Amino acid sequence: MILGVNVDHVATVREARKTFEPDPVMAATLAILGGADGITIHLREDRRHAKDRDLRLLREVVQCELNLEMAATKEMTRIALDVKPDMVTLVPEKRQELTTEGGLSLAGQRKNLKDTIKRIQDAGIPVSLFINPPIMDVDISKEVGADMVEIHTGLYANAKGKKQEKELHRVMEAVKVANKLGLLANAGHGLNYFNVKNIASIEGVRGLYIGHSIIARAVLVGIERAVREMKGLIEKS
Repeated sequence: MILGVNVDHVATVREARKTFEPDPVMAATLAILGGADGITIHLREDRRHAKDRDLRLLREVVQCELNLEMAATKEMTRIALDVKPDMVTLVPEKRQELTTEGGLSLAGQRKNLKDTIKRIQDAGIPVSLFINPPIMDVDISKEVGADMVEIHTGLYANAKGKKQEKELHRVMEAVKVANKLGLLANAGHGLNYFNVKNIASIEGVRGLYIGHSIIARAVLVGIERAVREMKGLIEKS
């Protein structure tokens, strides 16, 4: 199972002081040494965290999977076609949000998504959609031509007890349907060292995309060790 490490939160710390450190590109190289199978970066329209410079340098140094998270806009599509990451994940964006709050609202933007996906795929770049667990969203993802989906695990991560079991089942069903439709299925958002095992044990999950919890632990133990520990939990699941 692939572990993609999101280095946006390293950029967040850097931008808190508008300085040059810590560098998300250096963090990515250490994450790879720790066992990361891929690096994710979210280039937001307002550039509040990661910058264009970060993306371009990552493309030069990351030899494993480079996943660009982006909004389905003309500007971001142009950047993706220029930089050519190994995959693109289309995500929603809100100006005021601290982090991505949920999956894409698919129903009202079928045409834009279909057009954006086709342009990116025509350049040889596979496209994933960050979606909520309801089966309707999986169906629409197939309809608009996505290669894969990333199931939003935030509700599972924030729930407890019976409610968490219910949310886990929803993720499991979404993965199962995605696989039946011929879509690769990933999962991510809110996953940490305490709740990742249940998601990692779901049959049919291609990869997990994790950022905040790994970077938070890295502050205390270093990125290589933080990634190695997360990788170990996933492999034992």
